[in-house]
Amino acid sequence: MQCSRRGCPNTPFRKIARSIHEGARETARFIAKTPEYSQSRRERKKVEMLFAHLKRIMKLDGLRLRGLSGAQDEFLLAATAQNLRRMAKWLMPIEGDAQMRIA
Repeated sequence: MQCSRRGCPNTPFRKIARSIHEGARETARFIAKTPEYSQSRRERKKVEMLFAHLKRIMKLDGLRLRGLSGAQDEFLLAATAQNLRRMAKWLMPIEGDAQMRIA
């Protein structure tokens, strides 16, 4: 496939360069189409939302305790508080929801 002299003045043929990373991109595109990838994305979204809640609502953006054991303890306390909040929502529904369920 030759191009006109006006379009490619210094080359006799048209060249389309292929990136050396294109093979990896094709593999990633193939993996992204699998059902396992979709399931993984759904599960990851749930976990990421929990971490976002810990950071934004419960102010766990920086650790206050020192050392690895301090960080583990602080994270365990934050995760426990988060689980207790979720449990409270399940056990004690909002009054508006309770009335809607009765009706």
